[in-house]
Amino acid sequence: MDSQSIAGILGGIIAAVVLVVAFAYGPIGPFGKAAKPAATPAAQTAPAPAAPGPRGPVIKEVPN
Repeated sequence: MDSQSIAGILGGIIAAVVLVVAFAYGPIGPFGKAAKPAATPAAQTAPAPAAPGPRGPVIKEVPN
C-alpha cells in the first residue's frame, strides 16, 4: 500500500466520524431541533413604567 491509499482510507474514516457526530448533535440554529415550550406564568405582573427621556432646555417667552 502506498501513502495515497492509506491517506484515502484514513480520510474516509475521519469523514464517517464527522458525519456521525453531525447527525448526533443535529443542526444548530433557528432550523435546528424544536425548542422546548416556555412555561407561562399564571399571574403576570404589569411591567414597570419606563423612565421619561431626558428633557431639553426650557425656553420661555420674556416680555420686552
